[in-house]
Order: sequence, then structure tokens, then C-alpha cells
Amino acid sequence: MYELYIANKNYSSWSLRPWVLMQELGISFDEKLHHFETEDNFELFRAFSPTGKVPCLVDGETVVWESLAIVEYLAEQHSEVWPADKAARTWARCAAAEMHSGFSALRNICPMNCAVTVEMFGVSDELQRDIERVDELWREGLDRFGGPFLAGDRFTAVDAFFCPVAFRIRSYQLPVSEKAQAYCERLLGLESMLAWDAAGVGESWIEQAHEDEIREAGKVIHDRRGSD
Repeated sequence: MYELYIANKNYSSWSLRPWVLMQELGISFDEKLHHFETEDNFELFRAFSPTGKVPCLVDGETVVWESLAIVEYLAEQHSEVWPADKAARTWARCAAAEMHSGFSALRNICPMNCAVTVEMFGVSDELQRDIERVDELWREGLDRFGGPFLAGDRFTAVDAFFCPVAFRIRSYQLPVSEKAQAYCERLLGLESMLAWDAAGVGESWIEQAHEDEIREAGKVIHDRRGSD
């Protein structure tokens, strides 16, 4: 069975991608959760990951790191990872790769935290461009391939890559179009996403560097951790 090494569910957007994909597609794996203990965690995570980062997939003697490489490795053994249609598959790979390598303002200004709702201090030009590009991509995929998911009628890897963005849109109340918001809610309502969210909110580990990043973006007006 696959072993998937991840970090805190409340914070680790990169871990979420392969986790939610494997959950949604019914690909069995053994979850190995290692929470953030220091600011970089490099030496701690080097015990299982060559880069000292998560996620990391272990399949017997094979170790696969980086979320995009993990997805492609899984695709070699599970055809449902990407859309069957060539045009949809090509678009999905492009959109996933763009998410993997881009959107730096969205990542840096709005780090993932499932538990909080934030009132932003403001939206910079760089962040606004990222929001608009996400919105454009989502509308393009939904319109071109008919929905309800980005590349057609079923959840695939491209949707998994944007699942952390759905949490960010909710947490930071980011403005998107009606169609993009509906897709965001669709992702948030997935059984796997609800399970990830509940686990993240229920975690007892607090990593201060992540918390400080959130408070640079805005005022936390609600925190579900410890709520009744």
C-alpha cells in the first residue's frame, strides 16, 4: 500500500493535493502525518523526504516527492487521475502545472488555514491579478468541458490542485465571480474536503510562523479552533 507523508492539515496546502485526489478516487493509502515542529522542519522531515518537505509518497522502495510528481506517478498506475479526453487532459495538465509553479502572491499573502476567517487589510495589485487568473481558469474549464468539475463530469488531478485555493477563498473572503464561487463551494462540500477541514480544525498543534503570516494579511474575525 502507498504511504503518503503529510504535515498539519490546517496549514499544509501542498499535502492536501495528493491526499484529496487519492481520497476522491478511492486510491488506498496509509496516511503518515508529521506536524510542523520548527520553522523549516528540514532535518525532521528528511527522515522520510529527500527535500525535507511534504508531501512525499512511498511505494515500496520507490520514493516520490513534490505534489506534481506524485500525481504523475499515480497516473501511471491509475488512469482516472487525469481526464480520459485528450483535450480535457491537456488543459487539465496545463492548469495544474500553472497552479504548481505560479500564483505566488496568493500563496504568500493568503497562506492556507482552514480554521480562520480573515478580514483582509487590503488586496494588492499582485494578489488581485492572481485572484482574477484563478477565476478565469475556473470559468474556462467549467465552460469548455461542461462541469461540474474543471475538466468535465468527474473529479481529477486538476481539481485537487485547486482545492487549497478553495480554502483560501473561504478563509480570506476573496472576491470571485458567481460561477467560480459555486465551484469553490462544490469543492468545499466534497466528503474528503469536509474530513480534511474537520481534522485541521481539530488539530492541537499551533505553528507560530504560519499564524504570524495570516495576521500580516488581515484581522482574524473568527477562529473555529476550540469553538463549541
